[in-house]
Amino acid sequence: MRLLLVEDDDHEAGVISLFLVRHSFEVVHARSCREALEALTTEEPGFDLILVEPVLPDAADLEICGEIRKRTSMPFIIVTGRSGVRARIHGLNLGAADYVVKPYDASELIARINAVTRRTAARRTDGAAQTVLYRGPLIIDLPSRQVTINNSFVQLTPKEFDLLVQLAKHQGEVVTRERIMIDVWRTNGAESGNTLGTHIASLRSKLGAPALIRSVRGVGYRLVVP
Repeated sequence: MRLLLVEDDDHEAGVISLFLVRHSFEVVHARSCREALEALTTEEPGFDLILVEPVLPDAADLEICGEIRKRTSMPFIIVTGRSGVRARIHGLNLGAADYVVKPYDASELIARINAVTRRTAARRTDGAAQTVLYRGPLIIDLPSRQVTINNSFVQLTPKEFDLLVQLAKHQGEVVTRERIMIDVWRTNGAESGNTLGTHIASLRSKLGAPALIRSVRGVGYRLVVP
């Protein structure tokens, strides 16, 4: 498992990192809000979870957590010395998957990390409970109807979003033009005209990754994740 540790105290980060590495985690350390956001954008491969100390040199209070949530739907755990109820509520409202108060037992931290990643994995694989689709650099949040690619938000029209979801749910498979018209436009599958082609072109342009959506001549389209 690969973690991004956001902590401005090098000594404390070193202690936490050493313990995590001993438990088979790979840790990347960011010392500031700026470094954390850069790591989320540039580090390959990506991360499975973020541990964040919200009091950082270039981020006021818990704002770093809000910025992380804006950039990605990746789960994060707040690790802080703030034990007050208001601080906990604020952190959880910002989207944190868990809130760990210092000082804490290191074994408990590992248990909480594992619990959060198990919940995340269940949401990704259980079709009945799935609310977020992860397709390589593409993240589709179904309840909020928000799309990000390479940690950047993409503004889509309702039909573009529905079309993308249709392709993402059948990643790698060819979805016929007829099937798309029936499921997305609720019309006769044989009557697609130029509507579908226009929406596909717009979707490719907005995503900035034309190769993600491949045309299968005379049949339909498929989503191909590199």
